[in-house]
Amino acid sequence: MNVEELKNSFEKAGQGHVFKYFGELSDAEKSALLSQLEQVDLDELARLDKELVFAENKGGAVDFSKLEPAPYMPLPADKTADAEWQKAKEIGEKAIRDGRLAAFVVAGGQGTRLGFNAPKGLYKVTPVKHKSLFQVFAEKILSASRKYGVRIPWLVMTSHINDAPTRAFFEENGFFGLPKDDVIFFKQGLMPAVDCNGKILLESKSKIAMTPDGHGGCLRGMCRSGAIAELEKRGVDCISYFQVDNPLVNIIDPYFLGFHIMGGSEMSSKMIPKAYELEKVGHFCTLDGKTCVVEYSDLPAEYQKQRDENGKLRFVAGSVAIHILDRNFVEKLGGANTDTKLPFHRADKKIPCLDENGNQTKPEKPNGIKFEMFVFDALPMAKSPVIIEGFRGDEFSPVKNAEGLDSPATCKNHQKQQAARWLAKVGKKLDTDSENVPVFDIEVSPLFASNEEDFVANWNELAAKPEIGNNFYL
Repeated sequence: MNVEELKNSFEKAGQGHVFKYFGELSDAEKSALLSQLEQVDLDELARLDKELVFAENKGGAVDFSKLEPAPYMPLPADKTADAEWQKAKEIGEKAIRDGRLAAFVVAGGQGTRLGFNAPKGLYKVTPVKHKSLFQVFAEKILSASRKYGVRIPWLVMTSHINDAPTRAFFEENGFFGLPKDDVIFFKQGLMPAVDCNGKILLESKSKIAMTPDGHGGCLRGMCRSGAIAELEKRGVDCISYFQVDNPLVNIIDPYFLGFHIMGGSEMSSKMIPKAYELEKVGHFCTLDGKTCVVEYSDLPAEYQKQRDENGKLRFVAGSVAIHILDRNFVEKLGGANTDTKLPFHRADKKIPCLDENGNQTKPEKPNGIKFEMFVFDALPMAKSPVIIEGFRGDEFSPVKNAEGLDSPATCKNHQKQQAARWLAKVGKKLDTDSENVPVFDIEVSPLFASNEEDFVANWNELAAKPEIGNNFYL
């Protein structure tokens, strides 16, 4: 569109104020603003204003009396001795060897809460070698690639804030041994932020306020960027989804992939049993015959605490953002030519913007509304969703907070506990403290093994077994 056409379209949509300072701008500033405005879907914004800003009912209330725990495939005491799990493994391994699986990390965040002014994926997390999150994930993918004799593409969703430093970090580190062409970057989408009257907020005279569209935005991000088309070209039809703050995640898991394929599922998830009643994780539930995730902030405490006749938590299945998505399902929800889309949610936020007089303001209380999507909202839309149980110690230890729970310290301890458990399986008992954390630092590279079964097999193949002591690295 030319300037007048664009201006008319915004005025017709009741958003003409975004041109209020246009006459004061330099040519470069005008160009930047126009480029931004061309990306705004005014019809979508009008719908969101109607549904989430002006509507008295800001979202459908859940009838908790009809809520049931979602069924899941329980983790056996020994996967290697369980016929069904072994069948899943065989099917999953064949699919990996056939090149059907890609990895996908949602990595748009900064390390702000960690006191780290850079993309979170650059944060160093391992006990001995101090590897970054990105290096840990890359080595897990590379390890699986070597094991199965196949190239495994890795989608990395960045944000407009951290895209350039993320790409530079991969370049500087030689993509951690992965083929450069197999790491596919794309940026998370942005949505205009609006005030309580549904009007787009101006961040400056030459810029509208834009905020990320949530982790659910990854579905249309994959489609719009061409990443999905690239996967189709490569024959990939399953996508292993995880988030950047969890270095324990088992990215290339043949058991999980096998159950996904056996179940004819469009979206599968791993659940981790809650550590305690009010743990801040989502809950896998069934409502009106559909599998869904109910966030801890939405589920009343009495439901989170409910126990069954055996004294076990009823709503025990915690959602930790580990999924497998079918490529066709992503296209169905994220493509341009589809009526089936993830719903947006409203979030009231403090958004820096211009006041009525054109002055910059930093609000002390929420002044604006951002629109975001959640990837788990895809579950009720998926055909035959599958949920399997994972073991927390081998699957989940997020790095979210600078100190305390879910911090770098707890994550390093969990990595050391994992290494100690694996070593115990080969007869190497380490000195540990009261919480079974080794008294010295120890680290196992994913390039040696990224799961217990491979660790035992690879250890037994070592001609000379190494001595284990402080700062042991394998």
